[in-house]
Amino acid sequence: MKQFYELYTGNEKVSALLTQLSWTNHLLIMSSCKSDEEREFYISLCVKERYSSRELERQMDSGYYERYMLSKDKLLPESISSQQNPFLDSYVIEFLDLPDTFHESDFRKALVKEMRDFILELGKDFTFVGEEYPIQVANEDYRIDLLFYHRSLKCLVAIELKIGKFKPEYVSKMDFYLEGLDRQIKKEDENPSVGLILCASKEDEVVEYAMSRTLSPMMVAQYQLQLPDKDILQKKLQEFASLPELPDEE
Repeated sequence: MKQFYELYTGNEKVSALLTQLSWTNHLLIMSSCKSDEEREFYISLCVKERYSSRELERQMDSGYYERYMLSKDKLLPESISSQQNPFLDSYVIEFLDLPDTFHESDFRKALVKEMRDFILELGKDFTFVGEEYPIQVANEDYRIDLLFYHRSLKCLVAIELKIGKFKPEYVSKMDFYLEGLDRQIKKEDENPSVGLILCASKEDEVVEYAMSRTLSPMMVAQYQLQLPDKDILQKKLQEFASLPELPDEE
């Protein structure tokens, strides 16, 4: 414990945050984190999100730090790039208890049923608005799987759920939903709506091609139904951090 406190005596910001942590969360961070950067990350996150010890332990078990670090530089759309990125490239939703075979409607209903845990994974700035949220265009009804509002970004967030691999046509459908939200639902003082397509898997090159011409603020992420292997995540993060920077073009 003494060594832990001495580590942060020169960092006034972190020292101030330490006083806001419970003793149990102190112990979890000390015993689980392998680097100063990871400790500081969880200290700040724990205070910001007001995690209970159970919530903090779950985030650590899910490799939240590694997933965040692998996501933070590549997902945020340009229209909201001035804000801190609240989206991940990979979401862990091990709490659903789904059968081996399920449909997208089963997936949606399970997430709504376990919304408290889903909000923990998304971030507590997300506020749930509704499921199968209706939009009417030319007297036809269309429904968005899940609709949220993000308090910091001050915008609506539409989530489309796909139980298979990402397909390029999903982008045009999300474009349509975001246009509908902005024309019909968005308030004047709110930012343009953001879309998140959540798939079982994706190929980054296919995603890049599919989204290269869209102007909508949109992300594609994949989900896992089991807790990830943290050793694999840490290896990926190490490889990512070790990549050399490309020289500037003249």
